Amino acid sequence: MKKEKEQQIQVGGQAVIEGVMMRSPDYFTVAVRKPDGEIALQKKAYQSLSKRFKILGWPFIRGGVTLIESLVLGVKALNFSSAMAMTEEEAEKTKSKESDSKWTNLMTGGTVLFSLVIGFALFFYLPLMLTEWTGVKGGILFNVIDGGIRLVIFLAYLILISLWKEIRRIFEYHGAEHKSIFAFEAGKSLTLENVRGYTTHHPRCGTSFLLIVMVVSIIVFVFLGRPETIGDRLIRFLFIPLIGGISYEIIRLSSKKWGSAIARYLVAPGLWMQKITTQEPSDDQLEVALVALKAALNQPVDIKVETVS
Repeated sequence: MKKEKEQQIQVGGQAVIEGVMMRSPDYFTVAVRKPDGEIALQKKAYQSLSKRFKILGWPFIRGGVTLIESLVLGVKALNFSSAMAMTEEEAEKTKSKESDSKWTNLMTGGTVLFSLVIGFALFFYLPLMLTEWTGVKGGILFNVIDGGIRLVIFLAYLILISLWKEIRRIFEYHGAEHKSIFAFEAGKSLTLENVRGYTTHHPRCGTSFLLIVMVVSIIVFVFLGRPETIGDRLIRFLFIPLIGGISYEIIRLSSKKWGSAIARYLVAPGLWMQKITTQEPSDDQLEVALVALKAALNQPVDIKVETVS
């Protein structure tokens, strides 16, 4: 019974700088390999807003909530991992530049806002501009071309960043995250021996989710027709929560029906793209992922770690 109960728990994660973030229904954890080889672990109790407020857990609403929560927790995990992955000399230099925590939080918020603006410009506004230059008038064809350009930009972006050595390291930790989650979902004991044999391509990966978002956005935007004014373009942003909600439900359905042919077709493009965003991890990286996962599941961690509040 205990094994069955454990397998029903949904766990998600994210690769960070030299580490992995894991999130279970009750905990949010980040494990990072420090320059001295020790693993630093941060573990905090956390319950999703969709669990705390019933209405936010409704279908097509919970997807948008999960998207926002993932963004917030992801930024926190990246901040923690970047601090832990620094050498002592780098940490001292950083401390000397930071006058207080309020300024640091302000800089973090500014970075997130800047990233969102760049993301919207690159993946939403630029495709619109390029499509308008084609001179296409029909609403359906316009949105199909717009979506196609968006997909090409997204794929080109992933390929370009994968050439960066530091990003490749993160993609290896991404693979470690997937392997460990696969082992848990299969009901296996969380050991290096058990996780090594699993694939790095997981159907509930964020890469698959983003690809589905791209496709769903084409379908939703078709109903909005061809944008003629700046207002028409900006109103598309208001549909992002709906698009995220629909995409989230598709991901949930495909993971539940993983054995069916329809589900495999739905997630296949996302799994192909994970050949870019995940790489085969080393045992050291798998060990970090296992520490994060065990802590998120409130299981004992059987190696020495540095617990950081």
